[in-house]
Amino acid sequence: MATLGNPTNTIAILQKYQFNFQKKYGQNFLIDANILEKIIDAAGVCETDCVLEIGPGIGTMTQYLCEHAREVVAVEIDRKLIPILEQDTLSAYDNVTIINEDILKLDVNAIVQDKNNGKPIKVVANLPYYITTPIIMGLFESHVPLDSITIMVQKEVAERMQVGPGTKDYGALSLAVQYYAKPEVMLTVPASCFMPRPNIDSAVIKLIRHDKPPVVVPDEKLLFDIIRASFNQRRKTLVNALANATGIRLEKESVLRALEKMGLSFTIRGEALTLEEFAALTQYIYGER
Repeated sequence: MATLGNPTNTIAILQKYQFNFQKKYGQNFLIDANILEKIIDAAGVCETDCVLEIGPGIGTMTQYLCEHAREVVAVEIDRKLIPILEQDTLSAYDNVTIINEDILKLDVNAIVQDKNNGKPIKVVANLPYYITTPIIMGLFESHVPLDSITIMVQKEVAERMQVGPGTKDYGALSLAVQYYAKPEVMLTVPASCFMPRPNIDSAVIKLIRHDKPPVVVPDEKLLFDIIRASFNQRRKTLVNALANATGIRLEKESVLRALEKMGLSFTIRGEALTLEEFAALTQYIYGER
């Protein structure tokens, strides 16, 4: 079994199995052992942990996870990678379960129940950029028992997750992540650490799950519908963005009344509101309904 995390062994495995990178799966494999160590360290993986890895690829980070965790569940969508994982790169480990499935279609709660008696797991992943948000939000919204999510994402996406109001990167993703977790960028990873080399740098961000959300709302779905609608048309005032939003069916007058009660300007834009203010707005609108 070859230890991965360097270009030589990665190339050897790819050639042995005549593997071709699939653009549709956003495949970029890490080839820097130092970065791998830092990710495991940032995730705080220890011998009692059950870890879910999304997109193990050829098993580069999975090997490191298997060395540190009690149990690893690796979910890989590309069936061409399964023989590499099962017969080669992970064959020496008896604490890993490989699942060939789309993570967005998988019942992660059932896996947590089966592998960790329903107790919180840690998620560690080098996520394909095109699907980062649906995966993160899917895990949070389905209320999977989570301790933390430590993921490698596009650098600007990581920054977007942790910013506050009044910045250009602030948006629905920032608010959604901060509702469920405390985000912290742990390290930046240059494009040169991957094969094939992406066009942009990445960052590792850790999302530590809140015990309970920092705000209380009567309807979580309504909160996120309002947030999404507020940012769908960023340049519009909040009143117009919500009044024009399909799906929420809000009267302009009820939004104006809510803003008046909150002491906010009628010309305010969504990007100026904090999570607490969005929660208060949700409360008023829910009450009017």
